[in-house]
Amino acid sequence: MHPDSQSVTPPSRGTVAGRLAVPAGILAAVAGAFAYVGAVDPNEPGHYPACPLLQYTGLYCPGCGGLRSAHAFVHGDLTTALHANAMAVLAYLGFAVLWTVWVVRAARGRPLRLDPRPVHLRTLGALLLVFTVVRNLPFGGWLHP
Repeated sequence: MHPDSQSVTPPSRGTVAGRLAVPAGILAAVAGAFAYVGAVDPNEPGHYPACPLLQYTGLYCPGCGGLRSAHAFVHGDLTTALHANAMAVLAYLGFAVLWTVWVVRAARGRPLRLDPRPVHLRTLGALLLVFTVVRNLPFGGWLHP
């Protein structure tokens, strides 16, 4: 966040419950998705569509193994979740941190301001690209789902 973008914003009017409604709805949707993936095993064939990139090229995309990772994560198997897709596990952590900040700010009547610098977005893109390339190279077998 840019230092000059942190302007003093007066607290939002309305009830705390009203300000927390959207974050609560987002959490409910994410929890529902994780509950579904936890109940419907992606390791069983036919439950979910195959990744088109993997199916047609044999290459793993950055999301390959994400459902298996979520399934293992829901069942408390962090080792399997990391092996299935380590980047997805980092995304779960990132979501949890951002959601918590959002809830705290909403409870205090302050809006959540996400103002990533271009260098941060480029760095994130570069990390995803490196992750994708390395997991498709012979020495990157430890990143295969």
